[in-house]
Parts: sequence; C-alpha cells; structure tokens
Amino acid sequence: MTVAGALWRNTPLLLLALAWESASRTGLVSNALLPALSQVSAAWFELAASGDLLKHGAVSLYRSLTGLALAVGVGIGLGACMAWWKPLRLMLSGLVEIFYPLPKSALIPVTALWLGFGDASKILLIFLGCLLPVMVGAFNGVRASEESLIWSARNMGATRLRTLRDVGLPSALPEILNGCRTALALSFILLVSSELISSQAGFGFLIGALGSAGNYASMFAVVLTAAVLGFVADSLYVVTTRKWQV
Repeated sequence: MTVAGALWRNTPLLLLALAWESASRTGLVSNALLPALSQVSAAWFELAASGDLLKHGAVSLYRSLTGLALAVGVGIGLGACMAWWKPLRLMLSGLVEIFYPLPKSALIPVTALWLGFGDASKILLIFLGCLLPVMVGAFNGVRASEESLIWSARNMGATRLRTLRDVGLPSALPEILNGCRTALALSFILLVSSELISSQAGFGFLIGALGSAGNYASMFAVVLTAAVLGFVADSLYVVTTRKWQV
C-alpha cells in the first residue's frame, strides 16, 4: 500500500480522534463521561510506566492465544473429518446446529463455575467460542472440494485419509482461513467479556477495576489498547495469509 493510500485509509480514524478531543475539550460531551483523548493518552503512558499494562496484557494474550490455538487445531480436524466421514457428520451435526447460534458469552458463568476465576476458565471459554467458526469453515471447505480431483486421487490408489490430506484440506484452505479470522476476532471479544465478569487479572479485570474507581481516563486507555491489539492481530493475520488465499 502506498503512503497516500495509507493516509486515505486512516483519515476516518484521524477525524474520529479530532472529534473526540474537540467534543471533550469544548464541553459538548462531559469530561466525566468521555475524557479527552489527550488525557487518555497521558493515562496510557502512566499505566505503561507502572507496569500494570504489561502485566495484565501478558495474562490476556496468554489466555487468548492458548484458547485460539486449541480451537484452530481441534476445529480443523473435527470439521474436516465431519465432511469426509458421514457417520461422524451424522453424530456431530446436531450438536453443531444447537450450539452455533448460542451466544458464547452465556457460557461465561458456566466456565467460571466449572474452573474458577483463573486462566483455565477463560481458555475454555475462548476454545468453545472459537471452535465452531473454524469447524464450519473446514467442513464447508472440504465439502466443496472438486470431485474430479478426489476421484483422480482415489483411482491412483490414495487412501481416504491421504486424499483428505492431499486434496481435501488444500482445497478447503480459503474457507479455513476465513473461519480462523472470525475466531481470532471472537477470541478478543470473549476474553475481555469474561475478564470483566469473572477474573482477577487481565485487560477486562483492569477495565472494570479502573471504572469502579472512577479513573475513566485510564479505563479508556485500556479499552483502546485492547482494540488496537485486536486490530493489529487481524491486520497481521491478513498480511500473513494473503499469499495462501490467492
């Protein structure tokens, strides 16, 4: 992307930042409800200098990446196998149809009840929430594999498992990557939501603690940090996987 293109793309963000600062400074919006962006920036540097941002951020990233990695590994395997073997598809399709529309945030109290307020409950929640998008992507991708390629592999003596590995999964790669991208976004949403409700560390916990103390500038600083990390993670994912989707 050219410099001009990057500037044009980020113009809305710049305008939003200017509007935020102006609305707070001019009194259009109460400073108590929306601290000025300059105040939020100063609060961010204070949090970074104190080490709180790094400490809680490391906890959140560990939970998010662990749950997401488990979901991707298990989801690709289950989705591909469901598409390839009818008995497994018949066994699991009902569960997928029931749990796919379920709001994943509804599982927050369930995972907290099972595993407490530590890392395990957050990792389980992210795993469960991210599993289905990856599974559905792998399932749809493998099912859409060209039959001519499948029959060619089988006629050359390839087993069903090898045909899945050499034909089904490569054909399904675009759908799998789209499912993983959806899961990546969900991992951040579920992470912060769960930490707000049932946690003693992490970005969500820090947001809730700062808000309860009335330190809204610092609270907004953490919210923006989580948002920027999610944006950066998504951008890196797109750049990294773009060559695989050609």
